[in-house]
Amino acid sequence: MQPDTRALLRTGLLIFGTGAISALLMLYAFGGVTRQGPHTNLGWLALMITMGCLPTGTLTLLLAALKLAADRHK
Repeated sequence: MQPDTRALLRTGLLIFGTGAISALLMLYAFGGVTRQGPHTNLGWLALMITMGCLPTGTLTLLLAALKLAADRHK
């Protein structure tokens, strides 16, 4: 595995993991979520982090997976 592919995988996992942990904290530790949104200020902050990190982490992991497949194809 090339160093840049490893860095992409590590970065994608860290960003996605941050979003997943933030989502879990929002749902279980910071008061939960209803149709009107989270109940606490920390819940809203966790929601914003989740909304930023999960899509970014998913796309970074997708890019890393495609790069890994291309590296192995060579």
